Amino acid sequence: MISATIFAQASKDYYDTTIVQFSGIILTDMGGELMPVPFATVSIANEGRGTYANYKGFFSLVARKGDKVTFSAIGFRQKTFVIPDTINSSRFSMVQLLSGDTINLPETVIFPWPNRDNFKQEFLAMDVTTDLAEKAKENIAEERLAAVRDNTGMDGRENADYYLRQQSKAFYHIGQTPPMNIFNPMAWNEFFNAWKSGQFKNKNAIKKKEKPKTEETEGNDGQ
Repeated sequence: MISATIFAQASKDYYDTTIVQFSGIILTDMGGELMPVPFATVSIANEGRGTYANYKGFFSLVARKGDKVTFSAIGFRQKTFVIPDTINSSRFSMVQLLSGDTINLPETVIFPWPNRDNFKQEFLAMDVTTDLAEKAKENIAEERLAAVRDNTGMDGRENADYYLRQQSKAFYHIGQTPPMNIFNPMAWNEFFNAWKSGQFKNKNAIKKKEKPKTEETEGNDGQ
């Protein structure tokens, strides 16, 4: 009893009062209506850690009082927020608004061929030697493409898509046990119907049973 009391007192003395559960939602103004910003990045400056919001704009992470938190998303201006160091609670929530960011790209002018006849003339005049043709065939050969597929890793977009699909699959049954076919009455109905129709019978055993009958019949015919 005394050791438990000492441990509880020691734990209380070492409790870090600067740690807070920082949560909130990220919104933007779209046509006069507040809409969530899905999958926005929430990072703590100079610490290399953070999280990202879900598709409803909600986020939550552990931070410290006085941390500088950065909110960013593609197509929006980056925002920075400093968690107040004067809060007395271990939890802090907020609503962060992001405004759209318009990027003006330099002008690009595309000049096509003057006409189809000129394009046809230039296309037919191309010097495609045998070596170039063979090299092109090697580049699109099935073995070459298979080797490229096996040795090429997924890029950031593919990894993010795979991670989000796995997370969505996990969230689909959150708070409940995933369904099992053993509790599915339709699956049981299909099982009993297949059983009654003889789909689970061993065809080799049936043939062995039928074979002696055939030999016996042939013997009777010979008599």
